[in-house]
Amino acid sequence: MRYNIIKSNPWPKGNPVIDISLTTEQGIDRDTALSLSQVRGDELFELFLIANRLRSRHRGKRVDLCSIVNAKSGACPEDCAFCAQSIHSKTDVKVYPLIERDRIIEAARSARDNGARRFCIVTSGKRPSERDLQRICDYISELKRLGLLPCATLGIITTPELKMLKDAGLERYHHNLETSEAFFREICTTHTYRQKLETIASARSLGLSICSGGIFGMGESWEDRIDLAFALRDIGVDSVPINFFTPIAGTPLAEKRGLLEPLEALKIIAIYRLIMPEREIRICGGRPVTLRDLNSYIFMAGADGLLIGNYLTTPGREPSEDIRMIQDMGLEI
Repeated sequence: MRYNIIKSNPWPKGNPVIDISLTTEQGIDRDTALSLSQVRGDELFELFLIANRLRSRHRGKRVDLCSIVNAKSGACPEDCAFCAQSIHSKTDVKVYPLIERDRIIEAARSARDNGARRFCIVTSGKRPSERDLQRICDYISELKRLGLLPCATLGIITTPELKMLKDAGLERYHHNLETSEAFFREICTTHTYRQKLETIASARSLGLSICSGGIFGMGESWEDRIDLAFALRDIGVDSVPINFFTPIAGTPLAEKRGLLEPLEALKIIAIYRLIMPEREIRICGGRPVTLRDLNSYIFMAGADGLLIGNYLTTPGREPSEDIRMIQDMGLEI
């Protein structure tokens, strides 16, 4: 099956005519993706049409829901410029050690009752301590007993540590690349892009499902966005979380960057779907404040996964609102 986007009239201001044929199995190449990044105005909705058809063909009508718990907050020694939990930021984010089992289970049950089938334990810091890791393994076993698919976001950890988690029942490891390799040093200097790739490779070698994506709107170029997409495609990630930068007072980026425009955010989703037709495209942090009244357009732009509930340090939408939105779009949970 092939879909075409054909622009027959000259683009305004000297932009090139786009005439694209793409196979739904392989995805578009980098040059095509760069050309599509220039699409704007009414032509954006042609782009969304193609992305929506690809979503429907490869992912069907089902929307995969996940939820997270901020299991250990703040006091992170890493200097990620977007993060409110870094010690290099001047925020009023709560700081607390790894929370107790009962709070994890309470949050997990609530997520399950709201339709989530995946639940992710997230901790601040470069990596958990040995004691915390053992406790997290116990928590993961409890999540399995609740009928959830356990996921974890624990930073840069080793293969033996990942094996402990897998033996406890971990199904998926989440570790964002955040941005392109070329732009990464602009947002973090305390760990490297290579370390991130090695962590993902270790998780993949153990047979864990991989969730990895990025944050958009941090000052990166479209070239950076597309380079990240192809890096994720080459790694073979299963789920691609797309986050939109939210300025939080006290973080280094807050005074430099604002919110993306809604249509720009949707264009990112659509181009990622065209690059990775068969992968899960999951919309996560920054969605409510970035997309505003266009939240439901994420599915038209090609998304098939959603993080429901609150994010790490910012509020999300009520899960009931998202469930109603999915149903209104004729999709299924």
